Amino acid sequence: MLDVLGRVGGKWSIGVLMEATRGPVRFTELERAVSGISRRMLTLTLRNLERDGLLVRTVHPTVPPKVEYVATDMARELCAYLLGLTEWAERHRAATVRARDAYDSTAPPRAGLGVSLGS
Repeated sequence: MLDVLGRVGGKWSIGVLMEATRGPVRFTELERAVSGISRRMLTLTLRNLERDGLLVRTVHPTVPPKVEYVATDMARELCAYLLGLTEWAERHRAATVRARDAYDSTAPPRAGLGVSLGS
């Protein structure tokens, strides 16, 4: 169970899946849509999601080859849950930032967290 949650809850997987549920999408479109992802991470993410049965990769016999990815029914079901989670995160983003700021302003520095105590 944890391996599946780790895969679908990964930083890049959510963005890729959300884009692929909108219909067939090409690599370059995903690269533009998923902010901050490298080509290598996108390639790995696509392979893993395809392996897990969440994406279908179709290669069209054109020159150059046209490759598209589309979400499976299982991925579309998952995205309904992910949409709720992302909406929750958006609603509570400001409160989370305030809580972090309050915590950081009162908590003593912890060793190993890059806090400099002077030279």
